Amino acid sequence: MSFEDLLTSLQNCVITEDQARGNVSQTLELFFDRLSESSRSSGKRSKERCLEEAVQLLRQMSEAQLHVLEESHLLLLVRLLISLQLQLVNISTACRKVDQMLQHLAKLDHQLVFRETHRCLHSIVRADQVLSFEDLQGACMFLEDSTVGREVWRESFPSLLKKVSELFLVVLQQDSLRDGPLCYTAVKMCLQIFQLLPGEVAPLVWTKEHSGPTVQKILQALMDIILGQCCNRDTCLMAGTAVAMLINTAPESRAGEAAAWSLLQVSHLEPWLLTVGALRVQCCPARKDGVDRLAVSRGLLTCCRPSILLSSHVDATQVHQVKAQMCLLLEGLFPLVYALCEEKLDCHVFAFEALTLWLKKVKECLADILKMTGVRLLPDNSSLQQQLIDIIWTTAESPVEGVSEFVRSAFCLLLDLYNMDCEQFCDTKKTLYLTLLQRILKLPWESKAKYHRLCALLPYLGTDMVLDQYAEIPNHLLKCLSTNHLSPCGSELYRCLIQQQRRELCVASHTELGLADQWARRWRPVLHEALATDVTLLQNNSSTHLLPCTFQVFPSAVDPLLASLDPFAPGHLHAWACIVSSYRAATGGSPWALQGSATLETLQLALGSADDKVRLAALNLLCCSPKTIDTPTPEEMSIMRGFIPQNLNCESSSFRQHFQAGVKRFLVRIRDGCLAHVRGQKGKKKAAHSQWAQDVLEQGIGFVEWLGQLPYSNLAPGHSYQRKKTALLLLSAVLETCTDTWSPDKRKGQPPVNMGSLINCARQRGHWDFVCRTKQLVLISCLEDSTNEIRELSAGLLVRFFPPSFPDDIAAVLLMRTRQLLCSPRVQEAQMGALMAKVLLQKSQEQPEGCGLNGNITVSGGSEHKASCMVRFLVKELEEHYLTAKADMMLAARTKPIHGVLIALQRCLLEAPSSVYDTLDYSLTVELLVLLENMSLLLLGVLYGDRDTCATEKDAPPSFCEMGNAISSLIAQESGGGQGDGEECVLLSEEHNLVLTCCWVSLKEVGILLGSLVEKILTESKPSKCLLTTEDLTRASKVFTYILLKCRHWGAVEGCCTGFTKFCASLLSSNDPELSDIPAHMLKLGLQVVRSPRSTSVTRRAAGLPMLILCVVSAEEASKARPLLSHSMQTLLETAKTPLPENWDQTLDLPQVCAVHTLQALVRGSGLGVAVLQFAPAVAILSLALLSSPCWAMRNAALQLYSSLCSRMLGQRPSSEEGGPTQHGMSPLAFFFHYPALQPFLLGELRGAAQDLQGPPNEAKLHLQPSLFPVLTLLAQLQPGVQDSTDALSDFLPPLLQLSASPIYSVRAMASKALVAMTPPSGYMDILVKLAAQLPRPHERFCHNRLHGQLLQIKATLQRALCTVSDPSAELCEVLSRVEASVWLATEAQRCPLVRAAYLGVADSLRRLCRETYLSKLSYTLMRDLQTPRQELQLGLSSFHQQAIQFLCADLTCACQIWDNFSASGPDLRLSLVTWVVDGRGSQQTGLKEAIQRVLQSNLREALLSVSVEYRRTFLAALVAVMAGGDSTLPQHLPQSAPLEEAVRLECLDLLLGDLEDQRGGPEFLSQALYAASLLLSQASGSSLKISVFQRWCSTLECQRSPDAPEVLRMACAEALCVAGVPLMSHSPLPAVTIRSINTGLYLLQDQSQQVRMKAARFASMLHHVRTGESQRSVYLMQVNRALPLLLDLLLEECWDAPGTLEVLLGHLPQPDLRSVLREASETGGSSLYEQDEANVFAEPSVIAAHVLPYLLQMAGKCCESSAVAQRLSAWAEEGAAQVLDSLEVCKELQPAETLTPAWLALLTDPRFHGTLCGLFTRAALLLRLSNASDDVRHLCDPSALHVSLRDVCSLLSLNGVHCPSAVTAAVAGELPP
Repeated sequence: MSFEDLLTSLQNCVITEDQARGNVSQTLELFFDRLSESSRSSGKRSKERCLEEAVQLLRQMSEAQLHVLEESHLLLLVRLLISLQLQLVNISTACRKVDQMLQHLAKLDHQLVFRETHRCLHSIVRADQVLSFEDLQGACMFLEDSTVGREVWRESFPSLLKKVSELFLVVLQQDSLRDGPLCYTAVKMCLQIFQLLPGEVAPLVWTKEHSGPTVQKILQALMDIILGQCCNRDTCLMAGTAVAMLINTAPESRAGEAAAWSLLQVSHLEPWLLTVGALRVQCCPARKDGVDRLAVSRGLLTCCRPSILLSSHVDATQVHQVKAQMCLLLEGLFPLVYALCEEKLDCHVFAFEALTLWLKKVKECLADILKMTGVRLLPDNSSLQQQLIDIIWTTAESPVEGVSEFVRSAFCLLLDLYNMDCEQFCDTKKTLYLTLLQRILKLPWESKAKYHRLCALLPYLGTDMVLDQYAEIPNHLLKCLSTNHLSPCGSELYRCLIQQQRRELCVASHTELGLADQWARRWRPVLHEALATDVTLLQNNSSTHLLPCTFQVFPSAVDPLLASLDPFAPGHLHAWACIVSSYRAATGGSPWALQGSATLETLQLALGSADDKVRLAALNLLCCSPKTIDTPTPEEMSIMRGFIPQNLNCESSSFRQHFQAGVKRFLVRIRDGCLAHVRGQKGKKKAAHSQWAQDVLEQGIGFVEWLGQLPYSNLAPGHSYQRKKTALLLLSAVLETCTDTWSPDKRKGQPPVNMGSLINCARQRGHWDFVCRTKQLVLISCLEDSTNEIRELSAGLLVRFFPPSFPDDIAAVLLMRTRQLLCSPRVQEAQMGALMAKVLLQKSQEQPEGCGLNGNITVSGGSEHKASCMVRFLVKELEEHYLTAKADMMLAARTKPIHGVLIALQRCLLEAPSSVYDTLDYSLTVELLVLLENMSLLLLGVLYGDRDTCATEKDAPPSFCEMGNAISSLIAQESGGGQGDGEECVLLSEEHNLVLTCCWVSLKEVGILLGSLVEKILTESKPSKCLLTTEDLTRASKVFTYILLKCRHWGAVEGCCTGFTKFCASLLSSNDPELSDIPAHMLKLGLQVVRSPRSTSVTRRAAGLPMLILCVVSAEEASKARPLLSHSMQTLLETAKTPLPENWDQTLDLPQVCAVHTLQALVRGSGLGVAVLQFAPAVAILSLALLSSPCWAMRNAALQLYSSLCSRMLGQRPSSEEGGPTQHGMSPLAFFFHYPALQPFLLGELRGAAQDLQGPPNEAKLHLQPSLFPVLTLLAQLQPGVQDSTDALSDFLPPLLQLSASPIYSVRAMASKALVAMTPPSGYMDILVKLAAQLPRPHERFCHNRLHGQLLQIKATLQRALCTVSDPSAELCEVLSRVEASVWLATEAQRCPLVRAAYLGVADSLRRLCRETYLSKLSYTLMRDLQTPRQELQLGLSSFHQQAIQFLCADLTCACQIWDNFSASGPDLRLSLVTWVVDGRGSQQTGLKEAIQRVLQSNLREALLSVSVEYRRTFLAALVAVMAGGDSTLPQHLPQSAPLEEAVRLECLDLLLGDLEDQRGGPEFLSQALYAASLLLSQASGSSLKISVFQRWCSTLECQRSPDAPEVLRMACAEALCVAGVPLMSHSPLPAVTIRSINTGLYLLQDQSQQVRMKAARFASMLHHVRTGESQRSVYLMQVNRALPLLLDLLLEECWDAPGTLEVLLGHLPQPDLRSVLREASETGGSSLYEQDEANVFAEPSVIAAHVLPYLLQMAGKCCESSAVAQRLSAWAEEGAAQVLDSLEVCKELQPAETLTPAWLALLTDPRFHGTLCGLFTRAALLLRLSNASDDVRHLCDPSALHVSLRDVCSLLSLNGVHCPSAVTAAVAGELPP
């Protein structure tokens, strides 16, 4: 009987049998319900949760209560549990829970449980056929997870073994079974038998009397698997463990010793005999990948007991003569493991895992080893110690994932072993530790291994020793925390240091404050620097990693950290927030007690900061608490109510995620605190429950209610993506936290068990109605949002938290809308329709009649029927689309474009909770497959221009030109015209775009759907049922082949590859050899295509062919040997190496080029990871050799391949050269350790290139070696480090030094970088001395190229060497003297400017060490040279000028002198000088900055009149750079040194404003002009300028603030406000300037660019700073959303009665003409493919209306104070009242019906409708306030009638999904203050 039948029978029998046992029956009913729920649930955690509840329920019933059950009922119950256990064979934890229930029942009747288990297992072992996979799984489960099952197996042991041996005979005969899950599970079964039933196994192995062929056959099979008959690596490794476990069953150690030693013969290459007790097995090695040795070594180390591992390889009678080195652990296993670690295997990570296991075993057995030998195990300089250190040191930088972690563990174990060894022999010196420390210190800071090794070494040396020896630790820690991949190891080193420091300090009995002071002496400056830095990564990592561990180790460190912080200093506010929040989270201490009332004030500053990080840190302070039951205080809730609305539209995705997490933590605290109070109310002390607890409950429930309502008013169309995304995240946080919806896919975060009591409590108060209809409508409208994220989030919330089915009216309208959207040619709208179809499937109880979407709704039964009905409808719809396209492609592209239905099918089939076998049957599956094949051929035929041609095997895909011609021909043909005439248009027509989009998107979706569907069908298939036959899958493979080999469009190819990879992976993992051969056949086909010559254009660049091959090899299981990858790489390498034919055609594709492009795809493929690195040497050598090919396409492909390979081997380089180290940077020694074949090849390339340069000095020849520069680039990317054996790589240095003479500049430059990388730090000085000695004297003959290259090499080596030099050595002094003696190289005697510039670079590097006389002489020479006019043009002169200026301006005197001569300098020198300023070097010295500013101001007029556009632009940029003073914390006054004369200033202003008004120059120049004009304007006194100048400036800002203007100009507007707007508004009495400036600021605060908004907020911050008069402090930069009301406050405060203020406020409101909006919404436009985006997608009309509304009402309230204001308001009312009243009447006419209609749904999704409503209600509220306040307006409308009308309209709309901002609804309700 099935589980369901057993459950039904049991429920009927037990519950109806005896009603007197009510409690037992009730408990059993709940028990059965939990078992049923567990069986139905699909999620693992859901099953475990139900089973745990069932266990608890069963345990509640005592044995006496269970005894009343009849034996037949108990029998049914046992069978039910065993049946459930068999369902859960893949979930071990769930099986054990069922076993607990069976054990509980066994207490009643053990024989019954045993008998039923035996009956179940008997059916497995007594069956005639071989064990199936399901039988084997069940047998394993009963052995491992069932107590009674083990008893049964112990009794049936011989039968079980026989079955397993028979299974191996079958499995090992078939390739697909050997490498599949059946073989793996059989080996697992053997391991479990040997491990769990050793008493039964031992006699069969170790005694001749009991031994038999069964165990012999099993052992033979296991050894065959180990030695190569199985390619699955996991199976081989487990087989090794099983054999070792078998050896461990030996009853006597002597027999186990002999067997273990016999097994170590695995390293033999010849056949050998394995002896295990009485068993003899012949072993024939068949594999070369080392997995056999790895499996044996791991198995022995894992399973064998110490007595076996310490055995010796001699006769047992001679044990007393054996030395320690002869034991199995040291003599037998270590050489095996060490050799594995040295080899370059695909399983390198497992080799180092074995090394770690070996070290653990040695540590475990060390006492016995030392007792046996009497000598030290690891004496200093011993071979064992040296071998271990060498292998650990060399492989620490391995790029193979996981190796570095095992190497790190091995190093820790080695140190521990050495310590134990020394202590055992009383060696107190322990010299190895100091030796290792010195060796570690020589590693570069970029090496990750440096910090891991220091952490391991620290406990043995102590913090003082390490910090004294390694004084640069603080600096290097900060560098690590600034580098993403180094931050974990850097923070771990810090944690280890302070933990060790505390342990050492605690010995001296310090108080907590004393401990904190000791910590602060070393670490407070480091943390302050890290937290207050401008480097974002350093800030984040220090607050995330350093602070928590600091407070965990030193809780009192918070006081010294906070003591020196100033919230207004740059970076200190962020540091304060991080420190206090981290302190609260780590210690639970109250943050409010740290600094008294100042804490709250500083918190408010942090919450309003412009910096996202500061606000997040402050939010974290509010939300965090170690105890979730710690309810937030009313003050904290009040602060959160103000903070949350101001942060809904933040740009940063990271901010939104952290914002949601913080709010969720806050809600959890509220929920858990309220739950505690609810429980307190229900307790015995209910009468004593305090009023305070009631208040807390009310406040918590009220806060959640407010937060639950807030998102809906921010989800209306027209709001920005950022606001809607944040609102949905907050809504999700509320629903996840404060509802009782359980999420099966979550391990944590589930609602409390008693959540229902809190929900009831809230609903009794009229709150927490989270799922009402109006809220459902809002989320439904979000399903048509333009962004995928908003749609997905909304759909997820609808499905998870709202009622399980839609109301009938909503379902009907959504069905209709879904069909419309699925037929849209726009991809985005088709995706909307697909998502709606999925939501309907999950939430509708009703489906379309006859599976047709015609609005006739009929009830259907069951979710499976719903899914099947929906899929059948979609398949029919797809067929209709296909037939339409076949008949009229143009019509289909417009009205039935195929791809929408494909996406809907994908979502309904693959994302629905039901099984695909419940949704599809075989006929429907085949129908869908045929349809997909026909569609792909049809669409490819459209692109071919011939629908029959694309079905052939030989034709290659058409070129882009041919595709365009085919589509144009189709359009002309179906429109009835010819090929078209007239001028050819560059842009594609609308029809062309429609057809092309329909084709490529549909092809992409065909691939995705087909691959994902096959994957799901095969994953859920059962032996008795599969929806796809081999022929069907072969047909599907042809569809992929068609698309990938015959379509050029990259979007179609890339999308199809997603599905194709799933297709191949599911087939390759199948047990059916016919299925797994399909991808192999496709790969063979692809490789044949690569090798075959074709006649296509070279623009094809291999099209989708590389992706076909990549997908197949990526789908191979990583645990196997990847034979397909090896075959592909070998074939491609051979093809690429094939010589070009003599008559090759440059215009045709070549197989060799295609092979190289395919190799590049494999190297870059993320799916292969590091699997391709085993082929890296061969690929690198090939690509470098092909750079010399005569074919340009080959050279191009080879260069791309080489670049991709270098990125794979070394890691991705940063965006800039100084961007930091690569993530997987390796030293040269480590690189050539991993790729030894590259060392001789690269060295040969360098030597060959260097040899070409050797010749007579007068011979000038240019020898081109294409591979040279790539080789140098590779070497230069290696990480400079300590090379222990300098001889190993010293051969690289001579050719690199010789390459300094290369005639190619880039070769000389790259050779200098490669020289530094390949030279060990100990050799830097030798190289410098050698190079400096070769510097020529004034009259010597020399080669300019060689001299230039040598100078570059000296400079590069110096920059690296001087990083660690504090005092100059004798060698450095020698270098210094030779450089000083060669000063003539900087004079005119040296005619080459490049050589002079290179020499100056060397001198600049040595500047701090040079003598003053030398510097003075050099500076004088350079000054004279720069002032000498030059007539001839010299190559490289500009570079020399830049270098000379940089050198001279480092000295203030020289810099001032050169700038004083600016006017007399030539144009080239002046351009060089201003370029130097623009590069950021002019603001480093205050005195120099003022001098430069004075010079630039005095030359401004001349520069503006210059004819050189470049000079004008660069000059203005330099002027702005020195006058604006950067973008730091806003100095209070701009520099005012030597202002221009008034006449000159006015002329310059006129020139600049004229350029701006006439738009002369590009955006960059105009932005600099606007900035410069604003700077000049800010320096002028108000009386000296005419009002017209101010008006021109304001008009320019108003022109350039437009969203259509370039961003750089909008940014310049914001900067102009900061520079000139603040002083003008502060000192100018012109209200018009103030009003226009504020209005520009308001517009810029709504700009699309975040940078522009931030700059506009800076303007508001500066205004606030000036008005508060806090001139002594830095400017506090506020958030954008706080700046906007501040500007509005200022506008009303300063200019409320000025002309223009009312117009400014009204100008920000959306237009209220509702009739035109409704008319446009009802008009249906054409089916165009694209629609025009808004110029400013960040603008939110509804939000700005809500901001402006209170200020309009304030003006209305002040009309009695000013007749002018009253007159302007009355005039507005006279003009606009009629339209407002008319629009309100239109709203009344709308009157949404009780049921949802398509028209109303269309309005809900229209952004113009929502914006217009907010503008209308704002104007209506203003009109209402005016009519109440002024008699002059009252005649226009009746105030009471208007109020009632407005309130009714808002109420009606809110019930139907229209939620206005809270300010608008408050004004309508009359709640806003006057």
